[in-house]
Amino acid sequence: MLLTASDVPALVRGAALFGSGGGGDTQDTAILLSRSMGQGVELLDPEHAPDDTVVVPVGLVGATIVLAEELPGGAEFTTALRAVERWTGTRAQALASIEAAGANALTALLVATDVGLPVVDVDLCGRALPRLDQFSIAVDGLPLTPLVLCPPGGSLVVLDHARPAQVERTVRSVLGSSGGWAAVAFPPMSLEVLRRSGTPTTTRRCLDVGRRLLDLPEAAAPARLEAATGGRVLGAGRVVEVVRSSARGFGRGSLTLRDRRTSGLLRLEMENEYLVAFEDGAPVATTPDVIAVLERRSLQAISCDRATRGSEVVALHLPGPAFWRDAPRLDAVAPRAFGIDVDPVLLPAAVSP
Repeated sequence: MLLTASDVPALVRGAALFGSGGGGDTQDTAILLSRSMGQGVELLDPEHAPDDTVVVPVGLVGATIVLAEELPGGAEFTTALRAVERWTGTRAQALASIEAAGANALTALLVATDVGLPVVDVDLCGRALPRLDQFSIAVDGLPLTPLVLCPPGGSLVVLDHARPAQVERTVRSVLGSSGGWAAVAFPPMSLEVLRRSGTPTTTRRCLDVGRRLLDLPEAAAPARLEAATGGRVLGAGRVVEVVRSSARGFGRGSLTLRDRRTSGLLRLEMENEYLVAFEDGAPVATTPDVIAVLERRSLQAISCDRATRGSEVVALHLPGPAFWRDAPRLDAVAPRAFGIDVDPVLLPAAVSP
């Protein structure tokens, strides 16, 4: 399918929703993408492209909120892509998103407009996740390296022969000393590998759900919101408390709202993303499913770093990708992987490939 500038508003709405409160702000990237779309970007169905298609996942790592302070020069993503091609001696035939949620759902498309390549509709998370060692290929035992980082300012960092946990620690260290964000290009891989160890059709999911959200009226009733998103409303009411802290480079904290329907308290624990929802102290939704907070009237998704006390919101529980439901993979992204000692509470049906 061909994505054009007319698809960007729906893509942005869906990507923000599936960011689960993280993945970075979509608005700045959406403006750049709308301006650069030109004749459009070809989005390939992963089931129909040749098995040996060489794909390079590209995206953005770090705190996208600091993009306003450390502006991109415009060439970071292409520079990272070309560097990983030089290092490996392998030319990319297509790109993929590293996470089809938040700003990263748009980043691969933006790079594609620069280099004239198609984008395969498969990514490495199926939602937003905070750590590189939680990406699907790492959890399946595949290498994350050689990996190239291009921070603002034009420097390059090539990381090779490192285990996923070492990659995560090294990348955090680089980000801490180089402006807080960087373009990233992963090693070239075949589409056959990505079909096994990626989460497919997530860009299409963002687009479809985003279109349905745009068709809803302001302050749509919970039943209509649930029908449009395929999720369930956890609570709707005013945010009564937001607590934030910083630990290990991640934004930790909680958001509490009082549900107008039940007068109960719904508390969301967050680490870059909304991870677990507690209703009057009992867990009612957890990662790897998606927990989203929407402004009540506009139905715009509110990220963890922009949530404020006094806002009128709706909290949603959306199904996560089927990829994360298998037992060995689930452990990598379940609440205990973030230090929250509760079992996963997931919707009955996952998002199918």
